[in-house]
Amino acid sequence: MTMTGNVHRLETGGLVDRSAPLSFRFDGKAMTGFEGDTLASALVANGVRLVGRSFKYHRPRGILTAGSEEPNALVTLRGGAHAEPNSRATTISLFDGLEATSQNRWPNLSFDLLAVNQLAAPLFVAGFYYKTFMWPAAFWEKLYEPLIRRAAGLGALSGLPDPDHYDRGHGFCDLLVIGGGPAGLAAALTAGRAGLRVIVADEDARTGGRLLAERHEVDGLPGALWAEQATAELAALPNVRILLRTTVFGVFDGGEYGAVERVSDHLAAPLPGQPRQRLWKIVARRAILASGAIERPIIFGGNDRPGVMMASAAATYVNRFAAAPGRRGIIFTTSDSGWTAAADLIAAGVELAAIVDARPGPIAMPDAVRRAGVPVFAGAVVEDVTGRTMRGAAIRDAEGRQHRIKADFLGMAGGWNPSIGIGTNMGARPVWAPEIDSFLLDKAPPGMRAAGAAAGHFGLPEALRDGAETAAAIVEDSGRSRPALPPLTTSADPAGARPCWHVATRRTKAFVDFQHDVTDSDIGLAAREGFVSIEHLKRYTTLGMATDQGKTSQLNGHALLAAATGKSIAEAGTIASRPPYLPVAIGVLAGHHRGTDFRPERRTPSHDWAAGQGATFVDVGLWKRAQWYARAGETDWLQSVDREVSATRGGVGICDVSTLGKIDVMGPDAAVLLDRLYINMMSTLKVGRARYGVMLRDDGIVFDDGTATRFAPDHFFVTTTTVNAARVMQHIDHARQVLWPELDVQATSVTENWGTYSVAGPRARALLQAAFPDLPLDDAALPYMGAAKFRWNGVPARIYRLSFSGELAYEVSVPARHADALLRHLFAVGAAFDLTPYGTEALGVMRIEKGHVAGNELNGQTTAGDLGLGRMMSTKKDYIGRIMAQRPGLVAPDRPTLVGLKPVDRAKRLRAGAHLLPTTATGRTAADDQGFVTSVCHSPTLGHWIGLALLVHGPERHGERIIIHDPVRDGDLEAEICPPVFVDPEGARLHG
Repeated sequence: MTMTGNVHRLETGGLVDRSAPLSFRFDGKAMTGFEGDTLASALVANGVRLVGRSFKYHRPRGILTAGSEEPNALVTLRGGAHAEPNSRATTISLFDGLEATSQNRWPNLSFDLLAVNQLAAPLFVAGFYYKTFMWPAAFWEKLYEPLIRRAAGLGALSGLPDPDHYDRGHGFCDLLVIGGGPAGLAAALTAGRAGLRVIVADEDARTGGRLLAERHEVDGLPGALWAEQATAELAALPNVRILLRTTVFGVFDGGEYGAVERVSDHLAAPLPGQPRQRLWKIVARRAILASGAIERPIIFGGNDRPGVMMASAAATYVNRFAAAPGRRGIIFTTSDSGWTAAADLIAAGVELAAIVDARPGPIAMPDAVRRAGVPVFAGAVVEDVTGRTMRGAAIRDAEGRQHRIKADFLGMAGGWNPSIGIGTNMGARPVWAPEIDSFLLDKAPPGMRAAGAAAGHFGLPEALRDGAETAAAIVEDSGRSRPALPPLTTSADPAGARPCWHVATRRTKAFVDFQHDVTDSDIGLAAREGFVSIEHLKRYTTLGMATDQGKTSQLNGHALLAAATGKSIAEAGTIASRPPYLPVAIGVLAGHHRGTDFRPERRTPSHDWAAGQGATFVDVGLWKRAQWYARAGETDWLQSVDREVSATRGGVGICDVSTLGKIDVMGPDAAVLLDRLYINMMSTLKVGRARYGVMLRDDGIVFDDGTATRFAPDHFFVTTTTVNAARVMQHIDHARQVLWPELDVQATSVTENWGTYSVAGPRARALLQAAFPDLPLDDAALPYMGAAKFRWNGVPARIYRLSFSGELAYEVSVPARHADALLRHLFAVGAAFDLTPYGTEALGVMRIEKGHVAGNELNGQTTAGDLGLGRMMSTKKDYIGRIMAQRPGLVAPDRPTLVGLKPVDRAKRLRAGAHLLPTTATGRTAADDQGFVTSVCHSPTLGHWIGLALLVHGPERHGERIIIHDPVRDGDLEAEICPPVFVDPEGARLHG
């Protein structure tokens, strides 16, 4: 065996690009590899055998596989906030500058103090958690739970916010092919050539599957070259999409499949504008599960030692990566594929010390093995592996003689298990197939079929043919002519196997689950203690509960349980898989929706202008709204708000109210529908007039309030509160589509279409008259609650004489894209009027001063009567919630109703949420509670704090005093109960 550079790198062969060397670090040690390597193959090439520690015993672990089923070679990739623990070295594409760190060890990988756990192995048997931590009970919270939590997990999260970006994609196809190996490529070619829309998803960086890892030929071409040409043909088809580095992790209802594409994980950092990963939601009419098969380990002494790996993995490292797993090896096989792997190792120049086949002879030995003169043991087993990392093995031959052979690696070939995990996501369990000594899908999810090795066809010719035939049947089922199958020819690929589940004569520990340290004796103990259900076994022993989810251990464990209970494996059964089939980063599931992007951010038309004016913003639902505008010399937000309120009440102010919900309701029956939605009449509204209205829920509780403006006999313009805009739209749609589908009426949300500004204050009319000189604004032309359409700068505009502040006020609307220009125009004209912008806090202050109810009062518990709006409830018509609103509990005279509050000591501050108690209350108990404060503010108009509250018998108690009880904050204070309208109760300002 000739090696160069790396100590175990073969001089020739492989699919790596030797012209593109890469540097990387493992546990701080500098190493080199090539483009096309995985981290695992680069470690193999560098002679690294110890890569991690097991979870429970901290036993040394080496690389076991070459695929995503890897249970041992888990590392933390990158560092700092970008650190990703439990990354499988076997699936990490090597890149220049890669940093990887081993896990679950201290202080370092070679000297791990926690390996002392191996001395306590007799205590850490199956179920020791349940047996040890039951008594004394007082120890649980103080000792046991902290210890368990400290020991839990393998790698560690950074604890820092994830700096990476993630994306989402949606795919739709006639056929989803899961896996790009021989069967998957044959299926995709057949369906793609027939014109079906095809998506091929493969978790590898290139298609080909086993063709990249073996020395087979297809149609006279090396397997890797045939796969490359097939992929090129598929990529050229307009109806085919290939997703590389993409793992399909779950099957869901309705033909939906979840997949994760690792867009940038193979790079040191994502390219500009590229995410790290992308979550795909793929909706497919049909799917072919061509996910291949997973080679089974064999249970014998020391089978977990570094240097022991799967025979197929050893062949993959020499064939694909030109990396030898060692200098002198042993193959322990129960299948023909083990002999194929041996031939590949010999062809690469790797010395084999022995081939041990548990099957009795005679054996069909490949010519390459015969020519190499490798010692062969038929009907024999490997009993034990020696060395902390493998140095040799003890072999017992068919006559019972023991042979000790020196070797530094061993390849296990215990047969194959179809990789059908996601095929059981919908709940159907696999069934035992004795012809392959494994489980197969019986009832796949709707629309899915398994093909190739996933269907038990392990030989290459059979896998290719099955993939093509399965796709041809799907093409025919879709209504197209059945396509002709490609006449693919391949090299011979014997696939016979006979299981050897367990070498019982071993002297050292034999492991079933490598990551969780479940041994053969743990399975036997669980059976003796009555845990004979597959599901109980899993939870009692933790078999298959590691990051690999039992891909290499599950069937072996079930076989041991069957033997211990005297059952067949078919009777013992197996488990179903739940998504995700492979670990998925939480970040990719969240996508963009985290931090400030947890919900989409919506900005008002004035956002950029307001930011330039120094506005402080607040989240209102999805919207960013200006909360106040601080000016030079203002050191407290309250100063800014007081100034804005005073400037508006004394002159003129402007506020962006574009966030209010806006809905066009149109059609001959528009008025009829609105009468049934609002508690007051809307059908009597005249064209060019607006009316305040209240909607109830079905249960009679107030749902929302707003205005309805009539622009034509069949056209109403409805406004809602900001927070309820979407819900009111749903409410209207439900009413017209479900409750009264016979009504001829349509409703359209136009919230985003219009930008709207409220111009309020005694000088509002003068400012607007200057801004729109051709628009009549006198009381005759535009009375209170009037509305009109006009044009400004050639664009349609609307003006409403509405007020939420209690001042003379107007709302001006233009199409949203022109709203910024309108605002700047108003401020250019408003300079002569000392126009002041005000935010949501000042808006809230003015509405409290005027006694207007808002979100704090519309809290989902109040009725129209509670809010002083009972007189609006029409007795001449029916409407949603009318009957339920008359329930005795909702009209009881002692319900809390709306009142105003003033502190007796005007210097005191009120706080919302405080409870109201009578002054005669001797205690501070719930029995004394008579209501609570809903909204408070400092009123610059009155010079002190005021509040709105819901109080039992409220309107009858004006002038009384009451205790505001607030033990969490400032204690108690005394307040005067008053009407909720604090400013201009006569409405003189409102009507101008």
